[in-house]
Amino acid sequence: MDAPSTSGITRRGLLGRAGTVAAGSVALAGVGMAGQAHAATNRADAATDQAPGTAAATEAAVEAATVPELGPVRITPGDIRYDSLLRGDNFRFVGQPDEVRVVTSTEDVVHAVTDAVRAGKRIAPRSGGHCFENFTADPAVQVLLDMSPMNAVGYDRAMRAFSIQPGARLGEVYTALFKGWAVTLPAGGCPDVGAGGHFTGGGYGPLSRRYGSVVDHLYAVEVVVVDKDGRVRVVTATREPDDPHHGLWWAHAGGGGGNFGVVTRFWFRSPGATGADPAKLLPPVPGEMYFFLAEWRFDASMTEDVFTKLLHNFGVWHEQHSVPGAPGTGLYAILEIGNINNGTFTLVVQADGALPDIKGQVDDLLAAITADGAPQPVVQQGGPMPWLHMTTWPGDGEGGDKLFRRYKLKAAYLKKSYTDDQLHAIYAGLSDKSAPSAAAMLLIGYGGQVQAVAPDATAVAQRDVVMKAVFSNTWLAEADDAANVKWIQEYYRSIYAATGGVPVPNDVSDGSYINYPDVDLADPAWNTSGVPWSELYYKDNYQRLQQIKAVWDPRNLFRHALSIELPA
Repeated sequence: MDAPSTSGITRRGLLGRAGTVAAGSVALAGVGMAGQAHAATNRADAATDQAPGTAAATEAAVEAATVPELGPVRITPGDIRYDSLLRGDNFRFVGQPDEVRVVTSTEDVVHAVTDAVRAGKRIAPRSGGHCFENFTADPAVQVLLDMSPMNAVGYDRAMRAFSIQPGARLGEVYTALFKGWAVTLPAGGCPDVGAGGHFTGGGYGPLSRRYGSVVDHLYAVEVVVVDKDGRVRVVTATREPDDPHHGLWWAHAGGGGGNFGVVTRFWFRSPGATGADPAKLLPPVPGEMYFFLAEWRFDASMTEDVFTKLLHNFGVWHEQHSVPGAPGTGLYAILEIGNINNGTFTLVVQADGALPDIKGQVDDLLAAITADGAPQPVVQQGGPMPWLHMTTWPGDGEGGDKLFRRYKLKAAYLKKSYTDDQLHAIYAGLSDKSAPSAAAMLLIGYGGQVQAVAPDATAVAQRDVVMKAVFSNTWLAEADDAANVKWIQEYYRSIYAATGGVPVPNDVSDGSYINYPDVDLADPAWNTSGVPWSELYYKDNYQRLQQIKAVWDPRNLFRHALSIELPA
């Protein structure tokens, strides 16, 4: 999902700023530059099969010669391309690697990791570059792996699963699965997020209340790992219980990116799916999505009573409609809450348009949110929209996002609606005219089928939650970094004042989401709860993640500010 935009608070504006396909596979969209290289090689080979001097041979040879091959490529300081590759999505962080290694295959990754190990250099992989913190743009990283050309999406007959490389953007994934097989994944709603980080962190999106987390459909991963003696090798780990590498699969099903090795391929097949028909191995795409928007003015009429009723009612509805299979679990609803300076307060709902009485379900949700004297929205509109348009359209202020790329986000899981004291703190911050104009908050519907999976079945421990909360601030100038970061730090701390400034797991909160990383949770100046950051993100699963880390990354080569720690 994408980073905040100051041109208007929108779902896409507020969040998301996470070799060849296997033998016997069918590749489709998302081939990109890696695919161009392979295609050029194939055409050159085909040309040699023609009789010398024939028109066919000449034409094939010329075509092969004019298609550029990419990778592997080393880009070092002084290269005209170098400065453009130092930042991820958040321009607050700028790396200084000795080299950027652009890789196009698993073999390229093996060579790059081997070189880094031999030279004793810190290495970090980047698929989409959308990390909120400095995990890949850390000046301590000496070798940056740019995996964006590894973006192939296809069906692997041998694995009976869909193969997705980590550099694919979600929009590419959705397009390929849609055009080839009319299936999809319950992943994020923003098309420009890289698959690698999104998948490993336990991604979610508009279909998750209906079909679960994206990792609930993860069948296998291919990972480049480094043994204790420095040997680099490629391991494939599956969810099969008798797989000797099962723990490595489990760790990548929500344990976060950059922890155990470099993922070079994912395979997806829904649990319980049988047969060899690809169209029946993942959730079917909706024929169309139903999209609804309602808007309230955030002005003097948005009193604390009105504000808190809307938020409380939204939370209560999710408390009552988040059991797997319950009515309403097909709805994906978000409250997009700006502040009094930008005047926005919006409800956005998405759902499969084929669900029974979908308009009636949305009407019932709106009625619940506006119950007990809460006001009706000043704007409301809804209707059908093509599935592919919903999942691949890059609109919603992307032009402004190219400038306003300095930001800080903080997040939390919720088991139920916020308490009265927390709602008071939320309102106090957003109704304060001294608040930054881009300061905002999201309440995002969760739960549903996500709750059908046990907390220890994957690394995603928070399985009984009903919402996610995200707090954001975005700005333009580097000179404003300190003031804007401090504002959101203090605002977040005020909301969780009763639990040491962080969402300690209790009857309301349940920690936070690793794909919305926040290094403040590991800072005793901002986390005075006595509960470590690792528990906030992973709860009881953390010890197992540490044990897996010790097996697969015993040298702690793959690390960042919130990476899994080796056991003491």
